[in-house]
Amino acid sequence: MNSFCLKALITLSPFACAAPQTPHPVATVGPGHEALHYNGRLRQNKDSVTIFWPGTTVRFKFRGTGVKAYLRDERGENYFNVVIDQDSLQYFKTGRQKSAYVLAENLRDSIHTLELVKRTEWDKGKTWFYGLQIDGELLQAEPARTRTIEFFGNSITAGYAIEDYSGGDSPDSTYTNNYATYAAITARYFNANYYCTVKSGIGILVSWFPLTMPEMYDRLDPEDPQNKWDFSTVQPQVVVVNLFQNDSWLINMPDHESFKQRFGAHRPDEKQIVAAYKDFIIKLRNVYPQAHIICALGCMDAVKENSPWPGYVSAAVKSLADPRVYTHFFPFLSKAGHPREKENREMAESLISFIENNIEW
Repeated sequence: MNSFCLKALITLSPFACAAPQTPHPVATVGPGHEALHYNGRLRQNKDSVTIFWPGTTVRFKFRGTGVKAYLRDERGENYFNVVIDQDSLQYFKTGRQKSAYVLAENLRDSIHTLELVKRTEWDKGKTWFYGLQIDGELLQAEPARTRTIEFFGNSITAGYAIEDYSGGDSPDSTYTNNYATYAAITARYFNANYYCTVKSGIGILVSWFPLTMPEMYDRLDPEDPQNKWDFSTVQPQVVVVNLFQNDSWLINMPDHESFKQRFGAHRPDEKQIVAAYKDFIIKLRNVYPQAHIICALGCMDAVKENSPWPGYVSAAVKSLADPRVYTHFFPFLSKAGHPREKENREMAESLISFIENNIEW
């Protein structure tokens, strides 16, 4: 897919046609319209939808030539993808004032699908979606997807630096693109609803900041510990956990503030590490009693040769004795930082194959 930077109301769409279009009536669509499909943990407000998590998607079908979306960003730091007819992608940055953003214009006057997808992580702030203006008509929603998959992960699953080809791992969120991750690719392959509960730097025992996944996994608003997600809203058939990469570094850094906060002066031993992982999987089992839970790890150095971390995951899974909990380890692919698009495609192929061979859903 080709990526283009899209600016509010002024940038010509890459789909522009030379031939003039017959003007269409303009349809105004509110955020609560039944023909809009949402994926991701979000909040439905009276006049808007609040978007928090990466990978959160607004999907719809329309007949016409163009679409605008009304959005407002908390900090002006988020980026969104626009995917038209599943084969063309562009992206834009949202501003702090409520504005109309041209998602598409001068399209062929026919039926199209469009997905508005949050590229960036929740630490870039919230975004409010107020609805659409369509040069044409919104069409009835396609049948609801019957499959749902949720991922719990760190920067690998978030898509941190996935498009940074400078040789480094830039924190610039321009290079983050959750849509290109192995997680999103896997969800699209299975035509599944996609939920992505992730944060770069997070771990199970310890993170690069005070929050850990067992403290974050049950939140709607990731920045508000009192704002809980209603797990009865969505029950995924498949859950993928890809954590422990950050733990593998931080438990060996006794001078780091997070180490001191979590462990004091003593590094956790193998028994504590295994128990912490097991306890988190039990939390997921309690809220998702029927889900297939895949305990994954990789593709960074937590799975390099002689690493003990795959063994910790395996020991935790074995102790659970749960036939719907599995292990799946990605090869050590990303040897010089975070995985880029190529490594993510390889991870997706590996995970898709595992699911197809082991899970009926």
